[in-house]
Amino acid sequence: MGIAISLLGGLGLFLYGMNMMGDGLQKCAGDQLKKIIGFLTSNVVMGVLVGTVVTGIIQSSSATTVMVVGFVNAGIMTLSQAIGVIMGANIGTTVTAQLVSFSLEDIAPIALGIGIIIYLSAKKPKHKQYAEILLGFGMLFTGMQFMKEAVSPLADLPQFREALIYVGAHPLLGILVGFLITGIVQSSSASMGMLIALASQGILPLSAALPILYGDNIGTCVTSLLSSLGASKNAKRAAFMHLTFNVIGTILFIVVFTKPISMIVSYLDPVDIARQIANAHTLFNIVNVIVLLPFSKYIVKLVLKLIPVTENEEEASDVKYIDERMIETPSIAVGNAVLEVKEMAEYASKSLEYAVNGVLNYSEEELNKTFEMEAKVNEIQKQVLSFLVKLSKVALNEEERNKVTNLIYAVTDIERISDHGENIAELGKTLVGDKLSFSEHAQNEIREIYTLAASNFKDSMECLEEVNLELRKRVHENEKQVDLLEVGYRNHHLQRLNEGRCTVDAGVIYFDILTNLERVSDHCKNISDYSYDV
Repeated sequence: MGIAISLLGGLGLFLYGMNMMGDGLQKCAGDQLKKIIGFLTSNVVMGVLVGTVVTGIIQSSSATTVMVVGFVNAGIMTLSQAIGVIMGANIGTTVTAQLVSFSLEDIAPIALGIGIIIYLSAKKPKHKQYAEILLGFGMLFTGMQFMKEAVSPLADLPQFREALIYVGAHPLLGILVGFLITGIVQSSSASMGMLIALASQGILPLSAALPILYGDNIGTCVTSLLSSLGASKNAKRAAFMHLTFNVIGTILFIVVFTKPISMIVSYLDPVDIARQIANAHTLFNIVNVIVLLPFSKYIVKLVLKLIPVTENEEEASDVKYIDERMIETPSIAVGNAVLEVKEMAEYASKSLEYAVNGVLNYSEEELNKTFEMEAKVNEIQKQVLSFLVKLSKVALNEEERNKVTNLIYAVTDIERISDHGENIAELGKTLVGDKLSFSEHAQNEIREIYTLAASNFKDSMECLEEVNLELRKRVHENEKQVDLLEVGYRNHHLQRLNEGRCTVDAGVIYFDILTNLERVSDHCKNISDYSYDV
């Protein structure tokens, strides 16, 4: 019991340190992560490179594969792209095992000491992020030291040694043990840490470690499989593809590659069993990718046979770029949230456009399209706000946190712009239904003020995405111009009413349309200001 409690304590510290170091690295590399994801193409080799680098940064293949499931579920990544990233994630996750296989426990207190001094004294968020990396590093190796000390008494237990020898003689049992451990702790890096802790105490022979290592790779699929529950069939296919890839790789190594890999790692480091296990883990994943990469399209086909496309396949979600699974990688989630808000703005812009054109063309068809666009905006708003609120609760750097806050504010203004489009469409319905009409002057005035408001909307969205003082100034100037035009056009229309060139009923509708367009411009000014006010 004492061994178990000490091992669990060390494992907890190890996991916490790994997560803290991963969070710190991710905050520091936020923009770079977004750029790396931008390299994704249908080229599966590029997918492997992206998966390797992203996982190396965030220190978790599980987080990467969950993110991939989210991308596939949102419809912005194909299965052909996903398999490359999944393969790369398996290589990237070996970084942690390589790191902990070195005996760096002596420098852990130094890393902790320097990290806490920087964290407490730093004023700049960037410096605090560096401190988090150091603190995570120190905790990871302190946890590793606790695990090594916890398992050291097992060396004196002949029953435990015999059990490990039995596992080495029965690889399927070792695979099952590795699968269960990783499935429970939800981290192949943590289970590799335990293997290396046992090996460093001279308890675990390489012959017993390899089957457990293979099982670890299958166990890491549990996270992505759980993540796919409740997702689209395509997301389930991505998770199952991860499982298929790792199972096929394990079978290949059990049947063909176990002896060669044992010989290679023993040759590279004849004495240090911990290094042998870490190298075996890296070789397993690299060789696995090299062997199976040419057959990636067949793995996709196999998964499509196992989970076939049906006629009543789920309809695509209203949102296009976001999925809650992406929150596992906050930097990427923020970038995708920006894309989703821009998509929402496109629908709001179309809502306004259809409304004004419907009024000017007396077209019920265009007016009806306004209501369709507005309903779409409302649905997207609910999902985007839910996503942003959850995203605001995770580890973000200062810039990303401000961006999320800005987006939360902007989403409300965008939805209000769409509401004003709906208001104008309803006025247009009255106009058409009552067979009322505007004079040519009134139509030109509506067209002019709409053009200025629509241009302001476009410019304000660019301000939201990236700080641009010149553009913000232009939005403010145009907003003042819209205010002046509204006052001027109201006076013009009163004159037309006095001269009998327009009916009172049409005049009331005209004034309401001007008011709605002026308020659209007000919301645009709000959006342009958010990046500067937070």
